[in-house]
Amino acid sequence: SILTLVVIIGLIPMLIRYIYGLGAVSNLSDGRPWGFWISFDLYCGVALAAGGFTLAGWVYLFNREKYHAVARPAVLTAFLGYTLVILALLVDLGQPWYIWHAMIYWNIHSPLFEVAICVMTYTVVLALEFSPAVFEGLSKSSLPIVRRFNWHIPLRVIRTIQIPLVIAGVVLSTLHQSSLGSMLLMMPETLHPLWYTPILPILFLVSAIAVGPAMVIFETTLSSKAFGHKLPLDILSSLGKAIPYILGLYLLLKLTDLTATGEIGLIFTAYPQNMLWWSEIIIGVILPIILFSMPSVRQSRSRVFWSAVLVVLGLVLNRFNVSMLALAIWPGFTYFPHWLEIAISACLVADALLVIWLAYRLLPIANHEGVTETA
Repeated sequence: SILTLVVIIGLIPMLIRYIYGLGAVSNLSDGRPWGFWISFDLYCGVALAAGGFTLAGWVYLFNREKYHAVARPAVLTAFLGYTLVILALLVDLGQPWYIWHAMIYWNIHSPLFEVAICVMTYTVVLALEFSPAVFEGLSKSSLPIVRRFNWHIPLRVIRTIQIPLVIAGVVLSTLHQSSLGSMLLMMPETLHPLWYTPILPILFLVSAIAVGPAMVIFETTLSSKAFGHKLPLDILSSLGKAIPYILGLYLLLKLTDLTATGEIGLIFTAYPQNMLWWSEIIIGVILPIILFSMPSVRQSRSRVFWSAVLVVLGLVLNRFNVSMLALAIWPGFTYFPHWLEIAISACLVADALLVIWLAYRLLPIANHEGVTETA
């Protein structure tokens, strides 16, 4: 298939990278140590996986059984997202064999340390949260030798600690979603004033919460078309109904901060950076607020889907702006992503899509225990 071909093509530059180093497959330099991988794989990947903690918390902590059908797909997407972040970092780091040092040599004053520990811990939590789907699938396997094992025992254990796992996931996600913004606070002279602000960690957290329901709508709509299970429109509509409130808070925080610092005029004068700012605000904030506030949009599957796509695109633009496009580059240096950088990222995304395809084929993802027929 096409996905398999993309994976094979992407594995070749990954092999070249480990043999000949970063310079053989990227245009990174001392003047631009952050490039496409950090922006797309880390900053976008972590944020787009936010549906895991938002939906899990909403379903299991607030007992909203209505959304139970989308909780497991959201956790699967989040788990794969964080796994790909780790794999991408292994490619991006200059000396990836030292990645384990964060677990031993603690620098408690570093935001990056908090991100590293939270990402590693939360990936384990997501694996445990998703493990019931694996145990249920194994217990119903067509192979007698697989069914012989008592899979109901670990399944019962996981379900017993499910609430503590969800709480841990929400806490860890809150910490590291905001900590990615804290990393940028160390670059006050590098990040453009339109984005640099002391409340950047709060903005990162709020935007991640906003994109959570949008990613669930995006992923479940595509999976329903691919695998034939259709969620009730009421679930998608209710998810979309919450988005304008979160995006409204996000927009209010951004405009209030720019006004308080006296930099609100930059949105009209700081060309070309103001065009990037307006792009992410119009595409990812203003238009979704308007669209999701309209009942006619929420009652249409296609309109809900494309409105959610706008939220996702807006967040991607924001993360690219703060981590690459709005960052000053040293004099004498230029940067444009090498095509092999994009090929490696495409390989990782294709890996995730293949795993999702296998999970939907082999495991009870869409229709699992505890979900009613109408859901």
